[in-house]
Amino acid sequence: MAGLAVRPGVGQMRFGVRRAVVLLIVMAGAVSVPVAGADNSRLNDSVVTNVYTIHHQAGCAERVMADPRLVLAAEWHAKDVLGHRDLDGELGSDGSTPQTRAQAAGFPGPVAQTVAINPAVAISGIEILNRWYYNPTDFAIMSDCANTAIGVWSENSPDRSVVVAVYGAASRGSA
Repeated sequence: MAGLAVRPGVGQMRFGVRRAVVLLIVMAGAVSVPVAGADNSRLNDSVVTNVYTIHHQAGCAERVMADPRLVLAAEWHAKDVLGHRDLDGELGSDGSTPQTRAQAAGFPGPVAQTVAINPAVAISGIEILNRWYYNPTDFAIMSDCANTAIGVWSENSPDRSVVVAVYGAASRGSA
């Protein structure tokens, strides 16, 4: 290769500069792109629909309807259970119960609750219903014809998913 002078280090420097520019572009893109939280609304809605089906199969005449106050109570407890791994059911980290959370959210009637915890980033509606359907206590809550109001909320972390459903006996005109 006559006439071609190679200067040591020039190609390496250009490669290093290119890599730094690419790294900066990638980092800038990562900084400017907002991180979206999980939208579990489809999962939550499917739980409401499946509970309605179980309710209907139990012979209940009234439709199960989502109640925003019970959704709020379920949200509070789902976030609490996700953040406190020693929790696994009724009681909150502050000693609250499903009834006290529902009352704090403005729901006046009696309530019951079911909780599903999965040691993974996600849980399916089928997994949730299988757990609750084959648990006699949870099934009794889901098929209780007095429970015509429901609130469902789910939260996820990389190694844990929590779904809480709060069921209420809504009096006429209370929603």
